[in-house]
Amino acid sequence: QVQLVESGGGLVQPGGSLRLSCAFSGSYSSTNVIGWYRRAPGNQRELVAGVSRSGSTNYADSVKGRFTISRDNAKNTVYLQMNSLKPEDTSVYYCGADWGRYWGHGTQVTVSS
Repeated sequence: QVQLVESGGGLVQPGGSLRLSCAFSGSYSSTNVIGWYRRAPGNQRELVAGVSRSGSTNYADSVKGRFTISRDNAKNTVYLQMNSLKPEDTSVYYCGADWGRYWGHGTQVTVSS
């Protein structure tokens, strides 16, 4: 069993910042890679950023240079620092583990002026 709990979403103006948190628990192998996802056209979840236990990261081109994912294994928490937010970043953001096997319930991010 893997548990994921997101927090930190909210309403922010374009150009503003938010920091999302994903508190995780579960098996060592299933939590090796944890990612932040959001809804894409077709209502599919698209990977925004991912991070492994060792600290390797990957970003979608649309957020590269603006978002930073990090992981504190001692605190069992993954963070997504979102800067220079754009209206098109508006979505429900989900924390996912084990390549979509486990999901949190999501946290709403709204970027609007």
